[in-house]
Amino acid sequence: MMLYLVTNRHLIKEDNLLNVVKKSVEAGANAVILREKDLNFEELYPITMEIKKVTEKNNALLIVNNNLDVAIKSKADGYHSSFKDFINASKHFPRTKGVSIHSVEEAIIAENNGADYLLAGHVYKTDSKKDLEPKGLEFIRNIKAKVNIPVIAIGGITPQNAKEVINAGADGIAVMSSIMSSKDTNRIIKEYQGLC
Repeated sequence: MMLYLVTNRHLIKEDNLLNVVKKSVEAGANAVILREKDLNFEELYPITMEIKKVTEKNNALLIVNNNLDVAIKSKADGYHSSFKDFINASKHFPRTKGVSIHSVEEAIIAENNGADYLLAGHVYKTDSKKDLEPKGLEFIRNIKAKVNIPVIAIGGITPQNAKEVINAGADGIAVMSSIMSSKDTNRIIKEYQGLC
């Protein structure tokens, strides 16, 4: 099971972004999606390079979210984008390409246009998508029946429900809030890994 950390430094209570990423990959997170949407190139690039040192040392993937210039210049392992930006942006990135999808149709289109993995959600109710109904486990099952690339589930996934997400067919899970806001990163990562 792949465990992706999706960053949001605004959720961190008593630490900093680099330390949370370091603790996460040292504890076993397989990939980091660097998702700091409010930072421009000049702000994000140096942070990316610091995080890249940590991910490389720990054999974890570094995936830059929605900043193609930073992804290219940093030689990140991957680039992640929204579905609407994916087809144009993915043409310019030579390594792993991921895309957020919210329907089976988007999943099929993304795979047919070169996506290497899908971030599918949101599965459960989550504070980051308060106004939208969760898709549920059937959503993951339906996508897995139609595509041949890895499907990473996201949205409201906790240590308590992670096993049922994997049992529904997800190849991995992506987590933001419970890791980024945790006071004990090592413990929370181990909880996810122990249940899947």
